[in-house]
Amino acid sequence: MAVKKKPLWVPSPERVREANMTRFTAFVNERYNLHLRDYFDLYRWSVENIPDFWAAMWDYGGIVASAGYTAVVDDLSKFPGARWFPGARLNFAENLLRYRDDHTALIFRGEGGRRKTMTYRELYDTVGRLARALREAGVGPGDRVVAYMPNLIETAVAMLAATSIGAIWSSCATDIGPQAALDRLGQVEPKVMFTVDGYVYKGRHFSTLANAAEVARHIPSLEKVVVVPFISAVPDVKGIPGAVLWDDFLAPGPVPPEFVQLPFDHPVYIMFSSGTTGKPKCMVQGAGGVLINHLKELLLHTDLKRADRIMYITTCSWMMWNWLLSSLAVGATVVLYDGNPNHPDAGAMWRLIEEEKVTIFGCSATYINYLRSQGFSPGKEYDLSSLREISQTGSPLSAEGFAYVYREIKEDLHFNSISGGTDINGCFAAGSPTLPVYAGELQAPALAMKIKAYDEEGRPVWDRQGELVCEAPAPSMPLYFWNDPEGEKYRSAYFSHYPGVWRHGDYIVMHSDTGGITFYGRSDAVLKPSGVRIGTAEIYNVVEKLPEVADSLAVGQNWQGDQRVILFVKLAEGYRLTKELEEKIKRALREQASPRHVPHRIIAVPDIPYTMNMKKVESAVANIINGRPVTNRDALVNPESLAFFEQILPELQQA
Repeated sequence: MAVKKKPLWVPSPERVREANMTRFTAFVNERYNLHLRDYFDLYRWSVENIPDFWAAMWDYGGIVASAGYTAVVDDLSKFPGARWFPGARLNFAENLLRYRDDHTALIFRGEGGRRKTMTYRELYDTVGRLARALREAGVGPGDRVVAYMPNLIETAVAMLAATSIGAIWSSCATDIGPQAALDRLGQVEPKVMFTVDGYVYKGRHFSTLANAAEVARHIPSLEKVVVVPFISAVPDVKGIPGAVLWDDFLAPGPVPPEFVQLPFDHPVYIMFSSGTTGKPKCMVQGAGGVLINHLKELLLHTDLKRADRIMYITTCSWMMWNWLLSSLAVGATVVLYDGNPNHPDAGAMWRLIEEEKVTIFGCSATYINYLRSQGFSPGKEYDLSSLREISQTGSPLSAEGFAYVYREIKEDLHFNSISGGTDINGCFAAGSPTLPVYAGELQAPALAMKIKAYDEEGRPVWDRQGELVCEAPAPSMPLYFWNDPEGEKYRSAYFSHYPGVWRHGDYIVMHSDTGGITFYGRSDAVLKPSGVRIGTAEIYNVVEKLPEVADSLAVGQNWQGDQRVILFVKLAEGYRLTKELEEKIKRALREQASPRHVPHRIIAVPDIPYTMNMKKVESAVANIINGRPVTNRDALVNPESLAFFEQILPELQQA
């Protein structure tokens, strides 16, 4: 008989009563004369009545539109290709700027204590001035405006100004090299680029004017480069073609924004894939689809309210930046942080949470694992009374990581682990403030996302690993890929494996007892020693529990007609890889996973490669140790980490 799982956290009756999810359920019950009682009732209804769900979300989210829709969706059987809310006309930025009062909209915090704020009224006014300047520069609907920027208030203003006039926005952070920026921004042929004179990281100032100049010189479509002074008062921008300083570019005010009304599926964002297997794919997403999906996730799954202060450790290279800024539509205060989250020490973010009274804090599994590896206890050292929710994404977090949050950070908070992708600018699985939290499990499938776990034969399975799929369209799925007129790249990316079904490329287990979901990492990072499939997260979940191991990465090396598993470990400070530690790691894997999970070799490494989205890059290391080229190092946040793997390749090929 299976042991009944014990939740790490159960929401109080008051919390359930006050949740937006509860209010939305009552709204749906009244509107459709239903008797839905709990989250899973609501979820089942949402996937069985997809058009009704999104119609309810449109009204509950208060979407601002100048023309209504003639249908919610034209044909759900067109997958890909369903058209959402035909007939509707709206503006993305107008929906994010519906509040125009003296409530704080944005707080910027940088390394070294730099702080800047902007109210909703000031934001509205500044967006209007910048939008006028963009119009005067010849930017109109469908033109591309891009940013090569840190996570500043000006970056948010530029996105809102561009989308207010119907331009398409794309961005990447200044901490990536000029070639990586070109591989992304150059593909979309922008008319205007926003950039900066530099950024601060780990206490050091980095000038980026030379990088910006190189990018600008190689994008022939660029007509204007707007430079924000950040590390100096008046940067010298003469070396950048078409450059002008931010203050000189802004139109004199006051100028209210003129929100261009456009179809629901007018493009708003071009998002980039990680680019670890080639030049990044450019995914074009519609304004209405992103908006309504973000409202669903922020209002319902995150329980965001106007009084909240929400922050995420992110850069504008990652979709979580886009997601975070949609919080403006709820009227909440958005805290933007730029810099190293652990500088000058592991308490940096927790001091910020205490000082700014942050209520919802977002981070990656990598960040939580770092805190664990340092033996750090934020709850003991900081006043976290304001904090009611931690949102976590980026890569799977082990059950021990969940337990650490409740033990060392705060006992009474909603730990909202979410997973989806840049592809959909949102979540396939998420949390609910009305559900208990179980270790290692995302609480539930996200509303109206008809997801399943499929076995090798394409059959739904419960309580064992399968491929994450989505059986029905959703509004924020890409409209198309850039420069893919026949839709070939789009179809092959998601629909080639199971025709008519979106295959996302993650291994998951859907739990029949709790309704929760455990993620096991990318299915393209699956190891197959002797033909047996092993998810890399199964190894990490065991190895990274050990105090000696700060981080790890497992890859398969083709060897004598089979595949052998090589485990690379980054050791915690003060440890080295001894024979005893190797045996301890192997024993833990044998006992807690299986003999199949025990690696053939264990090798200590100085660093583990990560993408800008804080995902481990198994593919790049697998390519190196199997003698294949690494096609896009610039997609990594730490490409120098690959040098070690290249150095040990001859040794790995010998034994």
